[in-house]
Amino acid sequence: VGPISVAAFSVSTMFIAVPTGVKILNWMATMWGGKIIFATAMKFSISLVAMFTIGGLSGVTHAVAPSDLQQTDTYYIVAHFHYVIFGGALLGFYGGMYFWWPKAFGHTLGERAGTWHFWLTIIGMNLTFGPMHVVGLIGQPRRTYTYEEGYGFEIWNLIETVGAFVIAASFAVLLANIAGSYRKYKAAGRPVMAVDPWDARSLEWMTANPTPAHNFDEVPTVAHLDDFWHRKYAEDDNGRPVRIAQTADVVQKGDADPHLPNPSYWPIVLAFGMPVVAFGLIFNLGLAIAGGVIIFGAIYGWALEPSSEGGHGTPDDHGAHDGDDGDDGAAAELPAAPSAADGDTVDPTPAPTESEEAAPVG
Repeated sequence: VGPISVAAFSVSTMFIAVPTGVKILNWMATMWGGKIIFATAMKFSISLVAMFTIGGLSGVTHAVAPSDLQQTDTYYIVAHFHYVIFGGALLGFYGGMYFWWPKAFGHTLGERAGTWHFWLTIIGMNLTFGPMHVVGLIGQPRRTYTYEEGYGFEIWNLIETVGAFVIAASFAVLLANIAGSYRKYKAAGRPVMAVDPWDARSLEWMTANPTPAHNFDEVPTVAHLDDFWHRKYAEDDNGRPVRIAQTADVVQKGDADPHLPNPSYWPIVLAFGMPVVAFGLIFNLGLAIAGGVIIFGAIYGWALEPSSEGGHGTPDDHGAHDGDDGDDGAAAELPAAPSAADGDTVDPTPAPTESEEAAPVG
C-alpha cells in the first residue's frame, strides 16, 4: 500500500483509542462512585478493565507505521487480539455469569471456588498471551505450527503452553463450582440465597425468587434511573443512602398466576430456517429459497396457532383464569334474584346469611 493508505490506517488506529479511553474512564468513575464489594463477579469486572486496557495499549502501537510494519502477521498481533477478546469479552462474561446466576437458577455460585476460578483464569491468561508480545517482536510469524531451533522462541512458547493448561484448569474449577452449588441447592430443596443477594439496583431483581416463568406480576412504574434502588433507599441531608424499605417488601411475591402463551415449536422452526437462508445465500440459491419457505411457514403457523388466551382454542392448565368457566361458577354460587312484576322495585342485593349478620364491621 502507498503512504496515503498507511497514514489513513495509522490515524484511524489512533482515533480508536479515544472512545475506548472514554469508556475505560467511565468504568473507573462508576467504581469510584460506588461501594466496591470484592465478590467474584466484581473481581472479574475489575480485571476486564485492566486486561482490556493492556490489549488496547498494545493495539494502539500500530498507529506508528514502522511498528505496524514490523508487527503485522506476527504473534504480537495474536497477543493484542486475545487481550482484547479474552480480557474484554470472556472476563466480562464470567463476571456477568456470577452476578446473574442466582437470578437465573435460584442459587449463587460458591465464592471460594469462584476466587480460585478467577485467579487461575487471570494467571493462565497472562501466561498464555503475555509472552506472545515478546515472540512477536523477535519475529515469530502467526499461524505457524512448527519452527527451527535457534530463534529464541522455545522458552516463550513453553510458557504459553503452561498458561493454556492453567486456563483449562480454571475452567475445570468453574464446572466443579457449578456442580457443587447445584448439589447444595437440590439438597436444600429451596432457594439457598436472598431474593436480592447483591443489594442490586436494576429492575430484574424485583422479580420473585425462584424466578417465575414471566417477568413481573404487575409491570412496575419506573420513576428513577435505578428505580429498584430508590425503592429501598433514600438520601439523608448529607446525601448518604438511608434504607427506607426492606427488600422483601419491595420485590414482587410471584404468587400471581397470569395468562401465559402456550408452548410452541414454531419459534424453533423459524430459527432453524434463518441459518438455512444464510448458507444458501453463500453457496446455493435453491437452499436459500428452501430456508425462506421454512421461515414463511413458521411465521404462518405461529400466527395462526390456537391459543388458550381469551377463551380461544383448547384451554390448558390455566383453567382458573378462563373467563367463561369462572363467571359460570360465580353465578352458580349466588342466590337467584327475586323477580318483580311490572311497576315493582326489588333490591337486587341478596339477603345476608347468618354468618354475614354476625360478622363484625370494620
